[in-house]
Amino acid sequence: MHTPDELVGLYRDRGLKITPQRQAVFAALHENARHPTAESVHDAITTMMPAVSLRTVYSVLSELTEMREINQLDLGTGSARFDPRTTPHHHLVCDRCGLVRDVTVDHPDVRPVSEASSGASEPRFRITGTEIVFRGHCGECSAAGSTATGR
Repeated sequence: MHTPDELVGLYRDRGLKITPQRQAVFAALHENARHPTAESVHDAITTMMPAVSLRTVYSVLSELTEMREINQLDLGTGSARFDPRTTPHHHLVCDRCGLVRDVTVDHPDVRPVSEASSGASEPRFRITGTEIVFRGHCGECSAAGSTATGR
């Protein structure tokens, strides 16, 4: 992800106004590169700027998503997550605490297989990307789970 100053430049290049609220979102994203929710970005901002609305935060996150500066993710954790890493990668998601981590998967043979055609991918469907989500338990939750069950 670009630095807050670089994002200011990108906004200016597009003729968009630089507001204190936008700058606060840029800074909050830069400080929390671990797939934050809009709510966690809002919480971080309101400690310094209590009047910033959650709607404003969503608006700035939407702008950044449209500009392809961040990716919006639906990982089944209850809230959309925003990922500042826009290069191809996949995710590990803890089913207990909701922690999301980036992971790179080096497996070029991952592709959909159509059941109807016995091995061929879907006809007339051009694949432009792949997203894989691995679910399980992070180390901390695994350790807590084994302690709680007496293992």
